[in-house]
Amino acid sequence: MLAAAIVAVILLAPNLNAQTAKTSRTPVLVELFTSEGCSSCPPADALLAKLDTIQPVPAAEIIVLGEHVDYWDGQGWHDRFSSHQFTDRQTGYSSTLHFDSPYTPQMIVDGTDQFVGNDAAHALRAIQHAAETPKLQLTLSPPVVAGNRISATVSTITPPAQLHGDLYAALVDPTDTTDVRHGENGGRQLQHVGVVRVMQRIGSLKDLASPHQFTLKAPADATPGNMRVVVFAQRQDQGAILAAVTSAVTNPATAPLTSAASKP
Repeated sequence: MLAAAIVAVILLAPNLNAQTAKTSRTPVLVELFTSEGCSSCPPADALLAKLDTIQPVPAAEIIVLGEHVDYWDGQGWHDRFSSHQFTDRQTGYSSTLHFDSPYTPQMIVDGTDQFVGNDAAHALRAIQHAAETPKLQLTLSPPVVAGNRISATVSTITPPAQLHGDLYAALVDPTDTTDVRHGENGGRQLQHVGVVRVMQRIGSLKDLASPHQFTLKAPADATPGNMRVVVFAQRQDQGAILAAVTSAVTNPATAPLTSAASKP
């Protein structure tokens, strides 16, 4: 079904390949609010993985974030990746995207379009539309590990003079696997991509007037050298995504730091 949806989107955009040949891919941020305790979530997790690995929209560089909410943790299985921070972030979208209450799985594309997270056709349409929206261009220095801390510098060639928004950085496990023993997914092995382990506000758009350095602290059970850093700019009050960039963490021995729809 995913393959059919991909083909349909490409056929509906006959000028896409010609356009992409002339321009680089536009970063598009795809957030999935999910939980290991939710039986409806594994298909959405699988879709997120396909978007990450296949990159099916030629005009888009799809950057994925799997944000595990905590409101399923009392339903028989505690999701080791869950955080109330992600529940709060999901709830924060409700006023701007006009949904009544958080649900899983929920996918949000570029902070502007929300839908049930296993809807591949809607995902591809939303990503294509987002890729046609101009964005600020961010540059991220190679993130470097020092113990459990990861540092990098984000910058832009043309600092925004009129835009107002927040800068966020996320520390992400590219892939994870969990053998779920209890709850709705008991007995299943679940595969995840883009699992957000840390997300924090690192400043505002005005901080991009010069290269902006930041440091993230990895959780004790993470492997910092295998992680990925995602930085994105978002309009205030969790509005539209204005820019996004990602980079794998750099081996510290080889590269120095640069300064330049179901409910429980």
